[in-house]
Amino acid sequence: MQNFTNKLAVITGGASGVGRSLAFALGAEGARVLIADVDQPGLETTQKALIERNIDAHAQFCDVSKPESVEALAAKAFDELGGAHLVFANAGISAGEAGQIWEYTQADWQWTFNVNFWGAVNSINAFMPRLAAQGEEAHFIVTSSGNGAFIVYPDQPMYSSTKAAVTALTEALHIQMINQSSPVCVQTLYPGPYIVDTGIFDSDRVRPEEFAKAADAPDTGIHSADDMRKIMESFGLELKTTHPDEVAQIAIRGVRQGHFWITAMNPDTEQKVRARFDSILTGSALPIPTL
Repeated sequence: MQNFTNKLAVITGGASGVGRSLAFALGAEGARVLIADVDQPGLETTQKALIERNIDAHAQFCDVSKPESVEALAAKAFDELGGAHLVFANAGISAGEAGQIWEYTQADWQWTFNVNFWGAVNSINAFMPRLAAQGEEAHFIVTSSGNGAFIVYPDQPMYSSTKAAVTALTEALHIQMINQSSPVCVQTLYPGPYIVDTGIFDSDRVRPEEFAKAADAPDTGIHSADDMRKIMESFGLELKTTHPDEVAQIAIRGVRQGHFWITAMNPDTEQKVRARFDSILTGSALPIPTL
């Protein structure tokens, strides 16, 4: 897809971060946007800002962990707004992991998988049949992460596990669509090339009560990219970050190219990926990645 004019782009996790930047970037390309999020105040603020930029913007509350909520979002896109041609299954959270794997609570595991993995499954179930039935060129893009898909950092096993699963899920869907000669192009977005400065570090702001963090849960001390930057500076290290706007432009370029992998890696990440796959191919010791 080269021209986005008047195409409807549906974006989950659209109130902030990468989702918000996608909405502005696609709107600037002439697309109509339907942003969805559990952050109702953030959703309203972003929609207002989009409209002020003369972007045809719509918004709807959506909890991607609940099938009926994603189904309602798809119904709005197709029954009220005339159909979608770009769907970004972008919503994601981080539960603030700290300590040993066996110390994490069931609530932490369930919340992380409900949003990151089941959110992708629910989005596939709600949107893919409708996209396929249109019989027109369309793109379904799932936001994954190099943390889990390419490299596994030992301090984020829950997040990494969800993103490894999301990548496998989306790759299987991509191959199914190819085998069916479907006009729907399935792709994965890997934000980067550096840590993206988003609100994912403060995901507890949208954490539901049913998955409340345990009172005695250890605090990572990292609730923003600035927190991580300060910690690394205390060790004499520099943290490089990527603005969500840059990720949005990488995503748009990836949609136009039509390849499965939409990614931009920095040299350090490339080296770590090569080392990991070399260890797989040679059966040698697993390299231990660090930030």
